[in-house]
Amino acid sequence: MHELSYCISLVNMACENADTDKETITELVADVGVMTGVVPEYLIKYFPEAAKGTAAEGAVLTVNQVPVEGECLDCKKSYRPSAENGYSCPYCKSLKFDLKHGREFELINIKVKKRSREV
Repeated sequence: MHELSYCISLVNMACENADTDKETITELVADVGVMTGVVPEYLIKYFPEAAKGTAAEGAVLTVNQVPVEGECLDCKKSYRPSAENGYSCPYCKSLKFDLKHGREFELINIKVKKRSREV
């Protein structure tokens, strides 16, 4: 259930980047790498609780799952290391790679709506 703490982090980041006195957050978009161990379905499930009482209450959370991608240190080509390919480069068969994607946890976009002025 560590996804709840991730949701709280997303809400906090969104609220820090919005003018919460004048705006309501309507949507958050996050990139989550598959190597983080974070389950996107659980993020979406726990998000309403994390957003309760904040400018993000009622907002929609969209999660983009980012696959693992590496760059071969020998031939410099990008590929997706996996158990199926023995984690080796499909181009030169090297096992040496630099991990480029798959560990992200980023808030990449927030959408806001101006609050109507109360008289």
